[in-house]
Amino acid sequence: MAAAKKQFPLDALRTDGWFERIGEGIGSFQALCEIVGERFFAFSIIVGARITALTIDRRSPDQTLVDFVVGSAETDGDLEPQRLTLADFRRRLVGALLVEEEKHAPPPERDTDVEAIQLFIGVRYLLLAPLYGYSLVSLGMAGGDEGELTVLHDGVEEKYDLDGFRLRVRSHVREELDRVATGARSAIDLSKVAEAEGCALRKEWPKVIALLGTWPAPLAIFLRTPEGQMLAPEARALIAKGLGLLGSACVHLGEIEQAEEVFRIGIQYAQEGMAAAELFRRLGEALLINERPGEAIGPLRRALAFGGLPQEVLPPLARALCKRGRYVAAFACLKDALAAGAPEKELAEDIREVETKLGPALTAWKAVMITSEKAS
Repeated sequence: MAAAKKQFPLDALRTDGWFERIGEGIGSFQALCEIVGERFFAFSIIVGARITALTIDRRSPDQTLVDFVVGSAETDGDLEPQRLTLADFRRRLVGALLVEEEKHAPPPERDTDVEAIQLFIGVRYLLLAPLYGYSLVSLGMAGGDEGELTVLHDGVEEKYDLDGFRLRVRSHVREELDRVATGARSAIDLSKVAEAEGCALRKEWPKVIALLGTWPAPLAIFLRTPEGQMLAPEARALIAKGLGLLGSACVHLGEIEQAEEVFRIGIQYAQEGMAAAELFRRLGEALLINERPGEAIGPLRRALAFGGLPQEVLPPLARALCKRGRYVAAFACLKDALAAGAPEKELAEDIREVETKLGPALTAWKAVMITSEKAS
């Protein structure tokens, strides 16, 4: 004879509206929801990750820095502060929620034992359910450790075995992360590159950033996906061009470190050829402007290796070498730049500096060269 089915009403455990009620006591609640994402903010509360500060990056929202601690407010002094980008913080939250508990609590025996029912269903599921429109009605037990949940989902009654319900809720959480990533990828509108190019020609740098400023973060993630790896060469070249324009805009507006990051992502898309040469040149120039001439030498040499125009690449390379005290190499670059068609007027100051540093040694070398030319 089948065991009688026990029904445990869940009115006392229902958590509908818990997130909104917590929000009433948090002054920055709305701002946190807008920046972090409403459900991701709720996830942080569920896993006990308390946000202490945000450093907002308006151009690349996923690169917003989140400072947080994991634990209760009472033990603040003992907690280790952590910092992640918003994208990584979201992934950390979802990862924590998707880890299944190693063992489940034993089934409840009395409908008055609220804590036992709560532990059996799982506290995280009780808190996650309302975020996705589920209102728990009752738990049915027919013997053993299995349970059947009756819920209202957007007002419609549905029944799930307990493991099936947990799986469904976890799939909602996983989809939340996928939705954010998909939304970020759809923000990459390649048709904006032509418009940004026109703005760059008119030196309207803020407009370039307004058009392409959200690209770097999603593109950095997209490159690591199978889709990104299989991207057609034409699309890669267009993305690289757009990132080159964005990086240059950052340089002109004094945001050199941001420009470096943009150029590096662009180089990964360009891979090789003239597109890569152009980005390496721009990266080298950005490093030079940022008083890092030693680091600029490598990218500028790679720009030459990928087929960059000598009259464009050699002058900044000469300046980088000169700043590092490598005057002979700088002189050779300037000489080759002039031979390639670089305007002498633009290089006059660099040539004077190098000649002054080399002094008598250069004069002697020039005399030898003139004598050998006459002899031949």
